[in-house]
Amino acid sequence: MSGGSVAGAQIPGRRTTVRVVVVGDRGTGKSSLIAAAASENFPENVSPVLPPTRLPADYYPDAVPVTIIDTSSSLEGKAKLEEELNRADVVVITYACDKPETLSRLQTFWIPEVRRLKVKAPVIVVGCKLDLRDEHYPVSLEQVMAPIMQQFREIETCIECSAANLVQVPEVFYYAQKAVLHPTAPLFDQESQTLKPRCIRALKRIFILCDHDMDGALNDSELNEFQVKCFNAPLQPAEIVGVKRVVQEKVPEGVNDLGLTLTGFLFLHALFIEKGRLETTWTVLRKFGYNDDIELRKENLPVPSKKAPDQSIELTSEALDFLMGIFSLFDSNNDGALQDSELDELFSTAPESPWDEAPYKNSMERTELGDIRLSGFLSQWALMTLLDPAKSLAYLIYLGYTNDPATALRATRKRTLDVKKQQSDRHVFQCFVFGPKNAGKSSLLNSFVGRSFQNSHGSSGYQSYTVNAVDQLRATKKTLILHEILEDDVKQFLSSKESLAACDVAVFVYDSSDEYSLKRASEFLMDVARRGEDTGYCVPCLFVAAKDDLDSYPMAIRDSEAICQELKIDAPIRISVKKREMNNIFWRIVNAAERCHLSVPETEYGRNMKQYRHIVNRSLMLASVGAAAAVIALAAYRTYASRKTHSAS
Repeated sequence: MSGGSVAGAQIPGRRTTVRVVVVGDRGTGKSSLIAAAASENFPENVSPVLPPTRLPADYYPDAVPVTIIDTSSSLEGKAKLEEELNRADVVVITYACDKPETLSRLQTFWIPEVRRLKVKAPVIVVGCKLDLRDEHYPVSLEQVMAPIMQQFREIETCIECSAANLVQVPEVFYYAQKAVLHPTAPLFDQESQTLKPRCIRALKRIFILCDHDMDGALNDSELNEFQVKCFNAPLQPAEIVGVKRVVQEKVPEGVNDLGLTLTGFLFLHALFIEKGRLETTWTVLRKFGYNDDIELRKENLPVPSKKAPDQSIELTSEALDFLMGIFSLFDSNNDGALQDSELDELFSTAPESPWDEAPYKNSMERTELGDIRLSGFLSQWALMTLLDPAKSLAYLIYLGYTNDPATALRATRKRTLDVKKQQSDRHVFQCFVFGPKNAGKSSLLNSFVGRSFQNSHGSSGYQSYTVNAVDQLRATKKTLILHEILEDDVKQFLSSKESLAACDVAVFVYDSSDEYSLKRASEFLMDVARRGEDTGYCVPCLFVAAKDDLDSYPMAIRDSEAICQELKIDAPIRISVKKREMNNIFWRIVNAAERCHLSVPETEYGRNMKQYRHIVNRSLMLASVGAAAAVIALAAYRTYASRKTHSAS
């Protein structure tokens, strides 16, 4: 594998310009450096602060123009300086080689100032006026800068130059441009001198994609194909031999009888980076669709567009078949479940495991040993697809989904249309769980993924989502997502017009032994019902009497049933998570979501609105009938008049 030339190559995701901001103490040579770079001459007279200076696209091999911004170090120009630093792609900080105090200021003021402003751009340190350094006091740049670079990791490169003698002037802005187009930080850990995990994972995926015969090594043909794809130039046989020899000398396991192994592939990229040839690795990554954060570029992820808020995104059967195959492939001991180590290996070609953080962590069912069965694995993918379709699609591709990405996801029908058709076409339903504190919402969510009452109660912390498969009639399975809405968040949540658009069914949980709990749950039910009527996103609602193992307060059953009768929804479903008496609650939730035209609460306000609309529609219909009758009468009169005229003549 060779670095190859990337000059002028149109690489997807490449920047179209680089903005360099030059800062430093007064008199360190900022303006002279910029003027010399632009004119290739040393200017005798130069303005204290130059206007923006542009180096054209053909100035450097990457064919990307550079805009250089000069700055003033005076107090009056502080606000402008801060503004420019915040807009910088890269910062050049100058010091004067003949004034050691300006180098000290680099450490005590300039880099701390860049940090204070939270500037994320890389930093290039430039020693100007090299021609004026005292010859009797030779200084090694490496010796001086090594401890400074150790202290300030944002420094990408250090270089010394002389504008007067035109020594290394173009190189200053070449390194500045390179720090933006081919940054070190995402790829390489300077401290440990190793490739960073994300870089390793991306290169591993690229290696697997190029290993067409899947024998764990790139043979000469595969290496050549890789080289042509990335650098538009084939490798000569002698070059392939040379590459393998270099790898074998340093890492013997990097080459075997079949070709270049993953170890050797990674070693080569680490070698390129150590030698300052970061453009080689970046060219490879970008050719395979990665951006500067070593993630797949968003524009390459064709997520189906939701034309209405009450649509959702689901995996297609093609994507599910692929995931089932992946599950089997990484279930190395064939026990029907993935251990954490197997799951880590499964995601080893992705930037990281997507399920280590909220809302995915602890949201799926695990075995007693903590492993994940296929149903839990597919359910978790359904959750990720619903909440973040672009992320789900990207991870399918990281795992090796090579079909057209557009075949992986689908947009469901609008739920308002489902209501009209009195059936749903969805395979994944989202249930919002409302209720006051201590009503039993979290216990309900935890029981859904098989966590026992003792293990879940007050120990695992707040879990916003849980997801699992639910067996339906006719041997079909649906995926149900339970999403808990905290009591304190309900008001703000319902303030959004589209708050209920993503909800397939709402459940209202109350402690059946607590009169106040029932009162609060019924208030939430009324709020949701009214919001649905106002926005048009009416949802089926179920009332759930939790903690049925406790003694109910007097009149509890009558009060709760009266609420349901008033709103014309089913009687409360009584459950006890503690006693595992769940009364088919999850099946009933899915059933309500499927039969989306039923169990929709109707408030007095809603009934009045419906009656009003009925009267208006009836009036409009009568008016239109009357107008039609008038038109017919007029036409009949004209016909009669016409006939009368003809008969008279």
